[in-house]
Amino acid sequence: MHVSLSCLMKFYSYLKLLHLNIMASQTKPVLHGYFRSSCSWRVRIALALKGIEYDQVPVNLIKDGGQQLTDQYKALNPMQQVPAITIDGITLSQSLAIIQYIEETRPGPRLLPTDPQKRAQVRMISDLIASGIQPLQNLYVLQKIGAEKLPWAQHFITRGFEALEPLLKETAGKYCVGDEISMADICLVPQVYNAERFKVDISQFPTIKRLNETLMEIEAFKVSHPSCQPDTPADLRS
Repeated sequence: MHVSLSCLMKFYSYLKLLHLNIMASQTKPVLHGYFRSSCSWRVRIALALKGIEYDQVPVNLIKDGGQQLTDQYKALNPMQQVPAITIDGITLSQSLAIIQYIEETRPGPRLLPTDPQKRAQVRMISDLIASGIQPLQNLYVLQKIGAEKLPWAQHFITRGFEALEPLLKETAGKYCVGDEISMADICLVPQVYNAERFKVDISQFPTIKRLNETLMEIEAFKVSHPSCQPDTPADLRS
């Protein structure tokens, strides 16, 4: 049987690519983040829920004017934000994109429901938080606001929660959408943490409060908490 050189070269290239993919999948992901970043926390929760071991590289958003603003980090994430993750030989940023990549490439508990309507509800809630609330009270924006940062953050978190509460009343079971943990829950908990940091009264949002309390009993949410990360300052550790 005669096999052409070009076929052999293509087969060799395929084997080389397969080898590289196997090697990449065997390398632990590396998460570049900040202990108190809610976007970083979302990814930590997802990794914990999936049981994925990973390494962390802290990026201090305050020290030296912000380590995310260095040329070295800009090469990793041009938006100069956290998180960024190196996984399977590629680098990804944007927490929801990272979570959905983890969902699509790793076994373990589902982070998106199989039912298309519930899946859409999970994405709706996640986007409401990740696009409609959190960016308006993140560090960069608050630095620009200056002295009025506390009332600014309180206003936009409260405004967002006033929209989120009735949605969750419709979709929630034990968790944000039904009785399975999803990406929506991953987004909710860090946002409630931020609300409490900025002294928003959570008791006026009973569904949000109940869900957060339920979720904070789960190990994946505990181990990923800002109070117990490698870069958590000593005075904030628990």
